[in-house]
Amino acid sequence: MPFSISSHLQTRVAHSFMSHLENGLLGVSALPAILHYSWKKGAVILGSQDPSQWDLVYPLSSYGRGIELPGQRYQSLINGDMLYDVAVTGDNGTIDGQGYVWWDWFESDSLNYSRPHLVEFTSSDHVLVSNITFLNAPAYSIHPVYCSDVVVQNISVFAPGDPPCTIGIILRTMCACIKSGWDEYGIAYDRPTTDVLIRRVYLQSSSGSSVACGSEMSGGISNVQVEQVHIYSSYSGTEFRTAKGRGGYIKRIIISNVDMKNINMAFCAIGDCGSHPDDSFDPKALPDLDQITLQSVIGSNITMTGSFTGLAESPFASLCLFNVSLTIHATLSSWTCSNVVGFSELMSTAPSKVQSYGVKRDCSTGYGRSDSFQ
Repeated sequence: MPFSISSHLQTRVAHSFMSHLENGLLGVSALPAILHYSWKKGAVILGSQDPSQWDLVYPLSSYGRGIELPGQRYQSLINGDMLYDVAVTGDNGTIDGQGYVWWDWFESDSLNYSRPHLVEFTSSDHVLVSNITFLNAPAYSIHPVYCSDVVVQNISVFAPGDPPCTIGIILRTMCACIKSGWDEYGIAYDRPTTDVLIRRVYLQSSSGSSVACGSEMSGGISNVQVEQVHIYSSYSGTEFRTAKGRGGYIKRIIISNVDMKNINMAFCAIGDCGSHPDDSFDPKALPDLDQITLQSVIGSNITMTGSFTGLAESPFASLCLFNVSLTIHATLSSWTCSNVVGFSELMSTAPSKVQSYGVKRDCSTGYGRSDSFQ
């Protein structure tokens, strides 16, 4: 079933046979192996709804199993391994995963293996995904793993209603989510996710977070900058998730220049969230969440401002909120905070239970701003 790109030594091809499709539909069971492929406006790739047409692959080394079920997983619709300079582009062509049946199987516990994604590249460099509309992914839309120099731009991702655990971009129900491995497998593989820039995006997630880190973060997540973001009609705006047994860290994260509208919870950080791949995880492997900046955020029609609940054994540290102005429902509690150390300034709804330290300051003069994103 999947479109596999099998070798980084292949000659570059500017257009695949899909380029000749003007307004037709293409039902895919196998696609040619090329490096660069694109298609014209109106062309649509349809993912098969027959599981027997999807190949099976081994689980990712940093996960040790499929994310939903032990053992193998279905291979992604478009995929490649150990590639250099690979592009998936189009004049707003569409990849439709036809995920309705997969969502039904997931919710009824009828899956035999973990669901496939639309695009997944592993251990590849210089990856470009642009000018494409992604519809109805069985699981994730874009999933680069162990890759470097990845650029995703000018795309649209849609799934109607409330599909289970479908995510736009994974660096999982979320729009943009950053991860790095699951418990002992992620710790052993030791491949962090770092130097990530998310800029100028419109995000909406009715049942999850629009921007999230974790909860699988055992390899470490650091140096992430999120800016010029519009978040609307979502369950939560930003989330950080960890759990005992994860180990790893989430640190040096800056989220700034955010406009939120109609959000249930603006900010969330949870220290004990998520399942485990098996019973072999080490409960003494504690995660570290440190140096998180949320600044220059405005929001309207917010139900709850924030919930920060760290672990008693490993409190959240250096959490900075600066220049945040949110309009919330007056009858509800604004904040829930425990096991958190940090500071806030210029807050219209300041968290009263965040332990303050040092001198109040602009976050960018502390541990804050990363000059690598210019």
